[in-house]
Amino acid sequence: MTPERTGQEQTLRSAQGPRRRGRLRVLLGAAPGVGKTFEMLAEGRRLLQEGRDVVIAVVETHGRAATLAQTIGVPEVPRRLSVHRGVELSELDPDAVLERSPEIALVDELAHTNIPGSRHPKRWQDVDELLEAGIDVITTVNVQHIESLHAVVEKITGIAQQETLPDAVVRGADEIEVVDLAPQSLRDRLSAGLVYPAERIDAALSNYFRLGNLTALRELALLWLADEVDSALRTYRAEQGIEGTWQARERVVVALTGGPEGETLLRRGARIAARSAGGELLAVHVSAQDGLRDETPGALAAQRSLVESLGGSFHQIIGDDIPGTLVEFAQGADATQLVIGVSRRSRLTAALTGPGIGSEIIRRSGDIDVHIVTHAAAGGRVVLPRLKGGALGWRREVLGFATALIFGPLLSWLMFTYRSPESITAEVLAYQLLVVVVSLVGGLRPAVFAAVLSGITLDFLFVAPLFTITVAHPLHALALALYVVIAILVSLIVDQAARRARTAQRAAAEAELLAAVAGNVLRGDNAVLALVSRTREAFSLSGVRLLSPEGEMLASDGEPVADGRATTVPVGVSLTGAPRALLELNGEPLDGPERRLLDAIVAQLSAALEHTDLRATALEAEALAETDQVRSALLSAVSHDLRRPLASAVAAIGGLRAAHGLSASDRDELLATADESLATLSTLVTDLLDVSRVQAGVLAVSAVRMDAAGTILAAVDELGLGPADVDLVFDPDLPSVHADPVLLQRVIVNVLANAHRHAPEGSRVIISTSALGDHAEIRIIDRGEGVPVERHDEMFQPFQRYGDTDNTTGLGLGLALSRGFTVGMGGSLTPEDTPGGGLTMVISLPLATGSTEPEAE
Repeated sequence: MTPERTGQEQTLRSAQGPRRRGRLRVLLGAAPGVGKTFEMLAEGRRLLQEGRDVVIAVVETHGRAATLAQTIGVPEVPRRLSVHRGVELSELDPDAVLERSPEIALVDELAHTNIPGSRHPKRWQDVDELLEAGIDVITTVNVQHIESLHAVVEKITGIAQQETLPDAVVRGADEIEVVDLAPQSLRDRLSAGLVYPAERIDAALSNYFRLGNLTALRELALLWLADEVDSALRTYRAEQGIEGTWQARERVVVALTGGPEGETLLRRGARIAARSAGGELLAVHVSAQDGLRDETPGALAAQRSLVESLGGSFHQIIGDDIPGTLVEFAQGADATQLVIGVSRRSRLTAALTGPGIGSEIIRRSGDIDVHIVTHAAAGGRVVLPRLKGGALGWRREVLGFATALIFGPLLSWLMFTYRSPESITAEVLAYQLLVVVVSLVGGLRPAVFAAVLSGITLDFLFVAPLFTITVAHPLHALALALYVVIAILVSLIVDQAARRARTAQRAAAEAELLAAVAGNVLRGDNAVLALVSRTREAFSLSGVRLLSPEGEMLASDGEPVADGRATTVPVGVSLTGAPRALLELNGEPLDGPERRLLDAIVAQLSAALEHTDLRATALEAEALAETDQVRSALLSAVSHDLRRPLASAVAAIGGLRAAHGLSASDRDELLATADESLATLSTLVTDLLDVSRVQAGVLAVSAVRMDAAGTILAAVDELGLGPADVDLVFDPDLPSVHADPVLLQRVIVNVLANAHRHAPEGSRVIISTSALGDHAEIRIIDRGEGVPVERHDEMFQPFQRYGDTDNTTGLGLGLALSRGFTVGMGGSLTPEDTPGGGLTMVISLPLATGSTEPEAE
């Protein structure tokens, strides 16, 4: 574009009035190398071909040929050159871009920090100036540079980012686009040298570009963008006055009352949210405006912690209309699912007070799916019904007496008001109906009371002579007697039916309890504690404890009663004839049927204790078997691998003693053979003793602050390796590590010797150091054949050599000892595949903390 055309465009823009603010388009990437800059340049070339005025304001190719090729043919504004600490650096020149006044500017690395002396400290501030001038900007940024994600990324990668930019800058963009690339594809691109130069590939793949790191960063970028899209969607709905729920993402709202069922509801809600990608969990508790609603602050605090551990958010809102407040919150959060607990009210309470909050929530929920979840507080626990007292319970009896006392006089007044000489039959049947109703409500005693009371009332008000309890005619007396008998028989039938129903209910509860008990025993883990908890719940006890004969607590549930009411039951029989354990029951004494059921639970407890003892014995036997296996291997090693150096030493010494006419050279050769054989024997015996200490867990470690590089150099010298064999890539800023210098040197010698042995002829083993979080990593990299992933664990078994074919290279204890030594120092030794072929052994050690720890000499 010619200067004349530029001037004409500027004149035209001035004539059109105030300039609009430019549009910002951000290309967001999860990590370096995903192709943000390439995509930005490709978009610029496409727009340029459409006739748009596009320029490159600043681009960082990082020496990548494909990226550099994309810049060909796109006009570029000259950068501003500055000298900083004797080095000439180039930066974005906002004045040059403003003077050029393009329609679209391509600006790479939005989070870049400008050199001192620039107009703005940050590049995003330069971009903001371009936007104010009406220039559209396409830019790039990585997710690790967003301020709110800085700490999260550091936790994932162990690397703190120095350059960040405020979230508002990215969120204020008109367009945000994720440049996505699968983690393994990015690692392949890195291995092929398309991202970093060859000397940086191994370190990058082993640190920042680990597969797990890239996967987490990718998820972080996608979730951040999803939240931004969700925010934009809410803004649009608010602007357009759209009140309905748009189910763009699964959002699960869990209603908490502060009761014990909260944990069950939260875990169910978390499972529902996890079924779809990007599902969100929100927990909400509705408090009364006066603060007098029954709730448990401790339970709410525990549930808040559980919500946060499940990755959700906790909300506490105020409202007297619980269903309306809850549904309003769910609709405001664009919830798709609402999880509530089943009512804890009894059936009688529900019958007297109405359907309850759950039904009202369902009625108002609209498009939101409502899940009603059962829980222990709603009767999910197996609690055995008591058979003591009346069949229907004292509450039903009281209700029966109340029914007789309320409806009896009311019925008498009604019939007396409308009585006639021919109505005696209707009056008798009405009183009979009252007795049946009372018997159904309250059972035997209220029914007998109602029968006697109604009989007296019938005689007093409706049988001649009136207003007396005298019966003038014998047939009337017989009728009254039969009436009372019939009422009693009906009440007996109702009472018997109630007793049978209660017995059936108890039998079902007992069967359910026994099934649960048997399941706990079969599952094995925590069976004893589960049985103790089931016992307390089933018999409604305040506390149950399982004690050893010596009084040691084995398991407990609940608390003992204050008055000390407790029943002790022996559990099982030991080999000595004494009880294996004692079951202490705190609460009301158990009746006969409950004692029979308790005997079944005690038998299951005894089986569970025996199972626990057998399991402990099996673990001990397994440990003994492993020890025997090691002992057998040691004996095999002594008989096979120690025989050769021992025989050589004996033969050499015997030759020296038997021969008197040996020449000086022959004597020296025999002495050298004896010396070499005894040194080999000493090394093998030392390794055997060390592996025995590692197996026994008595390894002596003297960890101090030390420089890892010095120990690596000592190990290289010990093996006699030179620059043609080893390539050292040390991190000059690596802090001191916390390790045992002697053990660490033996680890490096063992691992480095293996790597050198298996490296191809003419190749060098690479030893690099780096820091990752609070650990230092020593990586020993070879380009040999490598080891299949499924055989990585086999390498660390004692007396194992790769292939098990070479019996001249020692006992096969090197890697087993190396891992044992490293773990003993608080670190780890793990194998990884070398990109392009080979094996990388990673020695991870904790960094030294504090300044008072002595340095290793």
